[in-house]
Amino acid sequence: MRILAIETATPASSVALGEDANLVALSVQVDRRGHVGFLIPAIDFCFDHAGWGPSDLDLIALDIGPGSYAGLRAGISVAQGIAAAVGLPVVTNSSLTLLALRAATGRRKIWPVVGVQRGQVATASYRPVPGGVVLDGPTEIVTPEDLEARIDADGDEALLVGDWLALPPDLYEGNRRTKVGGPRYPTADALLEIARLQAERGDYAGTEGIHPLYMREPDAAINWSDFREEGMWPGPMS
Repeated sequence: MRILAIETATPASSVALGEDANLVALSVQVDRRGHVGFLIPAIDFCFDHAGWGPSDLDLIALDIGPGSYAGLRAGISVAQGIAAAVGLPVVTNSSLTLLALRAATGRRKIWPVVGVQRGQVATASYRPVPGGVVLDGPTEIVTPEDLEARIDADGDEALLVGDWLALPPDLYEGNRRTKVGGPRYPTADALLEIARLQAERGDYAGTEGIHPLYMREPDAAINWSDFREEGMWPGPMS
């Protein structure tokens, strides 16, 4: 199975190609405002490296957030365009799940965080299990104080991953029960791993029904015609 994975929820946009369990190509760029200009060239780069084209794909995998409003819309627009043009199924997943999957922990409960501005973060708790992680609580937007209270109430030792720099240091410094670690950002190669399993279960999303996991209204309206002008649509690709 050949999969294109697109991750644009955070400043670290990434695109990956995978075949079965193998990573074939990966392109990553860290730029909070660079999702639009990165995606199509990155996809072209990965296709050139693999010697593939859109018609060689079997599946598209997409991170739908939570995360950046502009980034998520950019990724969804490109994924929907390619899927519609070639007739491909799409699977979706959460940026928090991708962070938790890559977290290095033996026993600690994992709390991935994604900064969503306004002094808040999106988070959920995940329990490590053999071969992966299991969601162990609701996904919410919280203040650092709310997150600290959730971790304290949970009672388990905690590992913060993702955008933990958005949190006050006193939440984890000198705290034996709460540590910080990697990864810093979710990446498309982690999305590939989950996508293959989702496809085996037939866990597909309809291309017209893909919606970003904002969890609140954006701070400002976005003119999505700008994305067309900057080449966000996959029509020119061959």
